[in-house]
Amino acid sequence: MANKQTFRHQDVTATGARKLRSSLLAWYDRHRRVLPWRAAAGGHADPYHVWLSEIMLQQTTVVTVGPYFVRFLERWPTVDALAGAPLDDVLHGWQGLGYYARARNLHRCAQTVSRDLGGAFPDREEALRQLPGIGAYTAAAIAAIAFDRPASVVDGNVERVMARLFAIEEALPAAKKILRDCAASLAPPSRTQRSGDYAQALMDLGATVCTVRNPACGRCPWSDSCAARAAGIAEKLPRRAPKKNKPTRKGVAFWAVAPDGAILLRRRPEKGLLGGMIEVPSTEWREAGWTQAAARRAAPVAADWTALPGLVTHTFTHFHLELEVLAAHVETHGADGVWSLPDRFGEHALPTVMKKIIAHVKRRGPLQ
Repeated sequence: MANKQTFRHQDVTATGARKLRSSLLAWYDRHRRVLPWRAAAGGHADPYHVWLSEIMLQQTTVVTVGPYFVRFLERWPTVDALAGAPLDDVLHGWQGLGYYARARNLHRCAQTVSRDLGGAFPDREEALRQLPGIGAYTAAAIAAIAFDRPASVVDGNVERVMARLFAIEEALPAAKKILRDCAASLAPPSRTQRSGDYAQALMDLGATVCTVRNPACGRCPWSDSCAARAAGIAEKLPRRAPKKNKPTRKGVAFWAVAPDGAILLRRRPEKGLLGGMIEVPSTEWREAGWTQAAARRAAPVAADWTALPGLVTHTFTHFHLELEVLAAHVETHGADGVWSLPDRFGEHALPTVMKKIIAHVKRRGPLQ
């Protein structure tokens, strides 16, 4: 291999890659994390467990996902069981994980596997990528971990390890192609070389040793080969382009109270943000904001609406949200939607921002 200061993925020979894999796997055999979806050492991973965990782990931490994964398996122990569940139940079980399109695609994928594939996940990346909600990373992870297929699995942890190992100073996201090439240069070339263990070892290395801050280089099996460590820049990599400022959108939510105390809820459209979830009715969320008169014209039912003090704030991936809340007593359950007593809210798939609206009304609202 080239000198550490100029170490590049193009310089890695087959022998060098094999030595790096060997040292990483030896480290993994001693330090592998115990995770609820991971097979025991020497065991075979269940494809359903691998797929379910990988979908849940998108944009979400291991610590957060663990309890959700266990509850899902208790309720839906097989892909066929999940496929047969009502979407509302799946969305309800997903509450708190966010990015609800994942839950809808999870359900669609389960139905496809159950209905069209006899309940068995395909074992190759190309076929896996044809399933709902499975992209390049998830397909590679399932193929490698569940079936030991040779695949280069690249998540954020792996990008960080590669950026440091090869001292890639180009900033993300532009560096993603280079980092994928780096990872591919080291990935096992055949099924006989523990593809699944290698993929999980690389993830564990990034999660527990080659961490964002204060990487534990002294405990890293690749420290002697790490170009960034040799150059003294490990903690500075990967570099990232400055983040763009998120816009702020504004809207108005409507808290309608029926004579029996029931509150008007409704289902959001299947497509789009929070698709298929239950919401407290609201206007469109837009940067221009709403006048009181315009908001009242958009209300789900005619009533004497009162503005509650304060705002509900929430941040999504691409924008900040500010919601004003208007509350009113209404005479009947006439408006379209779901009328629910507050003590029954737990039966509905309410995303976090809607729970914030409910909490805001409890704190500020004269109407209960």
